[in-house]
Amino acid sequence: MSPIFGKRSNRSYPAASEGTHETAQDQKTFEGRPLDRQNEDVEDQGLAFDLGTLVSRRRALGVFGAGASVFALAACSANATSTSSPSASASSAASSASATPTATATYDVEMPGETAGPYPGDGSNGQDALEISGIERSDITTSIDGGATADGVPITLTMNIVDMVNNNGPLTGAAVYVWHCDAQGNYSMYSEGLEDVTYLRGVQVVGDDGTVTFKTIFPGCYMGRWAHIHFEVFPDIDSITDASNAILTSQIALPEDACNTVYARSEYSGSAQALAAVTLDTDNVFSDGWEMQMADVTGNENSGYTAHIDVPIDTSTEPQASGGMGAPPA
Repeated sequence: MSPIFGKRSNRSYPAASEGTHETAQDQKTFEGRPLDRQNEDVEDQGLAFDLGTLVSRRRALGVFGAGASVFALAACSANATSTSSPSASASSAASSASATPTATATYDVEMPGETAGPYPGDGSNGQDALEISGIERSDITTSIDGGATADGVPITLTMNIVDMVNNNGPLTGAAVYVWHCDAQGNYSMYSEGLEDVTYLRGVQVVGDDGTVTFKTIFPGCYMGRWAHIHFEVFPDIDSITDASNAILTSQIALPEDACNTVYARSEYSGSAQALAAVTLDTDNVFSDGWEMQMADVTGNENSGYTAHIDVPIDTSTEPQASGGMGAPPA
């Protein structure tokens, strides 16, 4: 057991007279209490003396009352940072179940803006899915009218929309529009034969927990592009009728190992060859960096995948877009 007190002092005390009792004036004391073992140092007084000292200190703290406790808590709060230990974070979360959910990390840089590509379906390039009643939906595997269904491996995408201006809290109330190609690399509303199809497009409104979730399929891959998912974030649901209102337009990259597994399936014919012909370093969108845009994907091809990604947005800056468009097969 470690000693309660500090390192032993090398200073010696005068020896006591043998066979006699010290007077109160001659006795050695610690914090006003006579030492039980007058010939020993403070740290060698034994457990009983140590416990007595602790009790005395607790009584002294009681005199200061709640004021001292509040001061200590305030000091801890003032020095708290995002580098707190996992156990401390878990304890804090457990003690405040009603606390507002926050991002999984603190961000100083927002997610890079990217091109919407040639098939956004947001009215900026012909077709406009955002004006169709029913576009606000979580399951985007079918056309909005319930007609065509996209075949492919299921994947559930959850996006955590982070408001950097509001202490990296949730961007509650924002609207997120997601779209991507099907297993064959074709886009609804644009590709031949899919002009009247609206699957793999949908809008969700960010909840109090900062997230939106879409049930979709793992997108295919086409020549010239890495496997990806497009999205736009709008201030609110009423803003989606005008693509220029978007506060962020970007793309999500999918990890190579999951792509290789999925693209071995027959419904993804051509995707394996397209992926083999491109890398993240040569992709015309992700080549300038993809760390913030790579989704965390788990699961398997049989039961389906789940994908998660944080999307930090700085609403105090003008939205930026970069990268080339790329084109799916004709």
